Amino acid sequence: MDNISDVMDILLKRYRKHRQPTIRRTSKENSPFKVLITCLLSLRTQDKNTEIASDNLFQHVKKSEDIIKMPVKKLEKLIYSSGHYKKKARTIKHVTREIISRFNNKVPSNKEDLLSIKGIGPKTANIVLSFAYGKMVLPIDTHCHHIPNRLGWVKTKTPEQTEKELEKILPKKYWKEFNTTIILFGKSICLPISPKCSICPVFRYCKKIGVTISR
Repeated sequence: MDNISDVMDILLKRYRKHRQPTIRRTSKENSPFKVLITCLLSLRTQDKNTEIASDNLFQHVKKSEDIIKMPVKKLEKLIYSSGHYKKKARTIKHVTREIISRFNNKVPSNKEDLLSIKGIGPKTANIVLSFAYGKMVLPIDTHCHHIPNRLGWVKTKTPEQTEKELEKILPKKYWKEFNTTIILFGKSICLPISPKCSICPVFRYCKKIGVTISR
């Protein structure tokens, strides 16, 4: 585990100037609601499609009530590029109603309340807490789960388990940038299948757990 800081310092330096994922860029707009909805759009889709769907939607949505008033067919059309658009439209409608009716039209700033809303899972909740509210939490997506396992930092089977284990071993100074940095690394080099080990900047630190084919 002694190499965690070495790996993070190398990756932070490498990806600091890269274009950030859509949700991270959205967080700079100081709108927890927009961060939440953009995160829901990002589930099970590529970031380029999330960006298109988010841009389309927020050209028509200036406040949460606009989503409630919007016909579901129009909402589906606006977010079509995100994939699973029918299910996502229903989820976005439901989540928005819950925020308006149960939380006085304010996105909750604690995990328990966020998870009490059907359609919001642990990853989405942590993204809202971290990106929108600056809380010290670790949003764990598929990259943030498989890469620490591949490196040999943790031995876990689910993102929830990975979150708990990383909380114990990852220095807090890296928490804020961990999600974005690892996602960029996972999409460019440390791919889930056939990672690009020959050009990996942290190759010497990696135990390559589960890697059978690499480039």
